[in-house]
Amino acid sequence: MKRRHFMASLLGTLAAGRAFGGFAQEGAAFVLPADHPLQPAWQAWKSLCLQEDGRIVDAPQSGASHSEGQGYGLRLAVAFGDEEAFRRIFEWSESHLALREDGLLSWRYLPEAGDPVPDRNNASDGDLFYGWALIQGAVAWNEPLFADRARMIGTALARSCLADHPDGSGRRYLLPAAYGFTSDRAITLNLSYCMPRAMRELGAFAEAPALVTAAQDGLDLMNGIAGSGLLPDWLQLTPEGRTSAPGLSDQSGYEALRIPLYLCWSGMTDTPAQQRFREMHRQAAAWDPGTATVFDPETGRIRESSDEVGYRALVALNDCVLSRTAGSAMPDFDAAQVYFPATLHLMALVAQAEFFPKCLPV
Repeated sequence: MKRRHFMASLLGTLAAGRAFGGFAQEGAAFVLPADHPLQPAWQAWKSLCLQEDGRIVDAPQSGASHSEGQGYGLRLAVAFGDEEAFRRIFEWSESHLALREDGLLSWRYLPEAGDPVPDRNNASDGDLFYGWALIQGAVAWNEPLFADRARMIGTALARSCLADHPDGSGRRYLLPAAYGFTSDRAITLNLSYCMPRAMRELGAFAEAPALVTAAQDGLDLMNGIAGSGLLPDWLQLTPEGRTSAPGLSDQSGYEALRIPLYLCWSGMTDTPAQQRFREMHRQAAAWDPGTATVFDPETGRIRESSDEVGYRALVALNDCVLSRTAGSAMPDFDAAQVYFPATLHLMALVAQAEFFPKCLPV
């Protein structure tokens, strides 16, 4: 959708009188005060990842930008009360990624390409975080424009990016994108795209109850797998059950390590998925001085580890949440990281501040 057409449509919706006031019924957005000790970490993250025009850059990925990064950045901006950065990120995203007729974001921007957005498909996790952030921004700054954009995204996700389990059970899951992940007998999932809190809040706000149902079904799937093994990055569901997804990683790696962060940020404290993550990392600590980032799904052996402190922060937060003791081994934010671990690190610190004040780093 061309930006001018989209904005005209959205402003027309507002002019027609769609209610915003009832939107704040979920309560105030979580915003850290200007003098909070984490504010310098936000400034450091912006210097690392955020350009003046509002584009969030993944430097190791050839300087590309993704809807995931724009959604993450938007959510962090409202957590830190940074309306100026929030609006910059929003305006760049709307101008460069909001190209689809349904209002979802195209998943990747390649700055050096002749056509910087050659693939108009979306990435559901990027849209999910983007829509969730817009809810928070609408409440924080009383901005109906953000509220209506969030509704559009929530409605589009429910309409285009949910699929039923092929076994006929009626269970429903969030697909990785609007197209490319379904067949006659199977659906392909990335478990880390299911962020329960974001799906529930966006589904409730957009009056899209299927998103809320899919949040619970996705959580049940994760916990069922975690009861007997590691959570894979990708999987396929068929009428007969769960299998590996052809051509995609079945390791428990950089995708799956986001899951415990999302569960903690959803206020969860003792799910089987969180327990499994703690168990595997406690075992890994005896084998490798770094933080394990990729595990073999069959043997549980470490295939890859990292010295980036952002990954260590995920392990420390989850361990503190499950241990129910005060203090944690969460490292202070370090701007000498690349985009992905730096962003996960900052989100872990925000989740800690919002839900688990006892888990202050010690």
